[in-house]
Amino acid sequence: MKWARMSVKEVLKELKTSENGLNSDEAARRLETYGKNELVEEKKAGPLRMFLAQFMDILIILLILAAVASYFVGDVLDSAVILFVVVVNATVGFIQEYRAEQAMEKLKGLVSTEATVIRDGMTQKIPASELTIGDILIIEEGDNVPADIRLIEAYDLRIDESTLTGESIPVQKTHENPEDERDVIAFMDSDVVSGRGKGAVIAVGMDTSIGRIAEMIQEDEGKTPLQEKISSLGKSLGLIAVVVCAMVFAIQFLRGLPLVDTFMTAVSLAVASVPEGLPAILTLTLALGMQRMARSNAIVRRLLAVETLGSCSVICTDKTGTLTHNRMTVRESELTSPEMALLVSALCNNATISDGKVIGDPTDAAILSFADENGHSRKELEEKYPRLMEIPLDSKRKRMTTINQLGDGRYLLIKGAPEIILSRCSYVDYNGSLRAMDDDELGKWMSRLNDMTSRALRVLALAYRKLPDGDEEERDLVFAGLVGMMDPPRKEAADAIETCRKAGIKVVMITGDHRDTAVAIARELGLMDDGLALTGRELDELSDDEFEDMVEDVRVYARVFPEQKVRIVEALQRRDHVVAMTGDGVNDSPALKKAAIGVAMGSGTDVARESSDMVLQDDNFATIVKAVREGRTIFDNIRRFVKFQLSTNVGAILTIVSASLINLPVPFNPIQILWINIIMDGPPAQSLGVEPPESDIMLRKPEREDIMPRRNLLRIVIAGAVMAAGTLGLYIYMLSSGNSVERAMTVAFTVFVMFQIFNVFNCKSRTGFSNRTLLVAVAASLLLQILVVYLAPLEGVFRTVPLTVTDWVLIVAVASLILIAEALMRFADGRE
Repeated sequence: MKWARMSVKEVLKELKTSENGLNSDEAARRLETYGKNELVEEKKAGPLRMFLAQFMDILIILLILAAVASYFVGDVLDSAVILFVVVVNATVGFIQEYRAEQAMEKLKGLVSTEATVIRDGMTQKIPASELTIGDILIIEEGDNVPADIRLIEAYDLRIDESTLTGESIPVQKTHENPEDERDVIAFMDSDVVSGRGKGAVIAVGMDTSIGRIAEMIQEDEGKTPLQEKISSLGKSLGLIAVVVCAMVFAIQFLRGLPLVDTFMTAVSLAVASVPEGLPAILTLTLALGMQRMARSNAIVRRLLAVETLGSCSVICTDKTGTLTHNRMTVRESELTSPEMALLVSALCNNATISDGKVIGDPTDAAILSFADENGHSRKELEEKYPRLMEIPLDSKRKRMTTINQLGDGRYLLIKGAPEIILSRCSYVDYNGSLRAMDDDELGKWMSRLNDMTSRALRVLALAYRKLPDGDEEERDLVFAGLVGMMDPPRKEAADAIETCRKAGIKVVMITGDHRDTAVAIARELGLMDDGLALTGRELDELSDDEFEDMVEDVRVYARVFPEQKVRIVEALQRRDHVVAMTGDGVNDSPALKKAAIGVAMGSGTDVARESSDMVLQDDNFATIVKAVREGRTIFDNIRRFVKFQLSTNVGAILTIVSASLINLPVPFNPIQILWINIIMDGPPAQSLGVEPPESDIMLRKPEREDIMPRRNLLRIVIAGAVMAAGTLGLYIYMLSSGNSVERAMTVAFTVFVMFQIFNVFNCKSRTGFSNRTLLVAVAASLLLQILVVYLAPLEGVFRTVPLTVTDWVLIVAVASLILIAEALMRFADGRE
């Protein structure tokens, strides 16, 4: 960042301005050149166009054609149901897409509306939209920074950048000699916590850090893995349906069958060839999964996101609040005099505890909690040992001091940077026994300090001094100990990361925090292994090819910018990964949109939530892993449903085509074909959507195959062939035994339905019979088929005749062949 490497004079020269600011004429000219300081929204499609776009999917088009076909063959009810599903699906998609577009509006609402500038040598307030490059801006406690500025003055200036970086601890800003390049920049939309500063505007509007974020979150999102797989499946089914129906129509037409009957059979078969229940079962399965996830604190904003999590191979997660508790805590302490150290922790402190919650600076809050947990309440102690004076912490002193009345004496209590405190200590208090702080003693404590800081602990030294009358100097201090603080990792996060490892999912930490802190947390969580850690600066030095070559090995990214998060996601996606990204700040929103699934924190910003697919109410990484398990279960259930549906479709197609080729009357009439289609799209198929997960579901690698991998397609074809052979075999037997065509057709019709009832058990989970819904659905389907066969009014509609007990024995015996076929295929595959 060039601005960090320039002195204040060089910055003003580069911007062609001075500390007295621009004059009005120059400001107006620059405003014309650079444009207003506003976030610009790209023109989006209107609501009507957005709604109509929902109907452009190939599967939806096929369903509409199927509805039209159903209507023309007289099945008005089936036509109405199909159209209803299509409209509901389009409406849900429209609502989700429309809500996602509100992210930009939320972002625009964050921008400050007023700014204090120096123009024409005078301090004045102007609309923030009129700020321009080179303006001299004044900021102070309570202000929202209205543009990106390079600081030229900073007095104890601390800025909360949590909406941009996700880090809760305010950043100490300076105007010269920064430890980090960003320390001399105040970014648009960050909040001034304390102090004051002055800076020159270096970027406005869409050129600011938040402007670049706004531009990125307006980019179009790609399709989810499930959308791509469903789209591919829809195209394949559509092509098959057209070819098969044309073949059936041609065969029957050439045989001289009535044109109307031939047309109705072909169209009925077309309806049966397309699983129009797929959108319904998808919506049902995803919605039920969404409800289960909501009970686990994961709120899904986009239905397809539920399944996508199950496909993810990399989870890019924030550190603060997700892997950690977002609460500074004393993790280690080296106290030479616990009593005095705890007194200093409680009394030399401005944090408070109210209703069990600690309020105040994170560092003060940590040591106040430490003291309180060890029986030293600040409230009680201050009543006993009142504060007489305070010298507050500032960036130059790097320490806080209070003077308190302890009994009949005045005591100076002090905490701060260990190097500074130790340099002012003359003694060490070992439980009331004072020892001189000689070189050996000082060396020992500096060694312990280095050991603590090497583990990324934030360390404070505690000391005191009994003051003689008239003396209030911070010298000849008595050392009482060191406390090391860190935002501790969540225990459940470590367990969840281990689960991810077993499930073949890589976990990558992306944080705005320092490298040492990030690596220390990563090691404690078992995240690093032999992986690498990169900073944002190091990432910038890599070309895209260089970065792509090493992205698989990086486990921690520290001090990164928003556009770098997007670059990380893109590099992983080029390596064929399905990426889930977590985040809570405005800076996370572009990456949340870019990832296959964006997971926002419930405590995060509105912008992050609007840009995400899912919101974690408890901000807990472990909840994501529960959602992954749910996503995998849902994908398995979708695959079960599709397997069941396609085997039915293949069986129906092979049965009708084979009958036509061998000059047999078609064993099903059009109404029976539609009935098979309706009953199999109904309860049995939908009950597969609530099957419990397999016991090894989180021990498998992420799913990369299509909904129907080749091995399953072969099994579907074999299952369909068994159905067709069994149905035609029994049909031919009934015809050759002197039965009427109506009786033979009724047996063929019923055995085909029974094939489906048995086949649903082939498609269920291998976890036993815990899905009671499936058993109820099968019983309901069987009852409906019995009514179709024996209820007089329905006999006329479906052209069926009553069956005998012998007929049913034959039907059940033949239909059970599908169970034997599945068992043999599983044995051949080496599966249980």
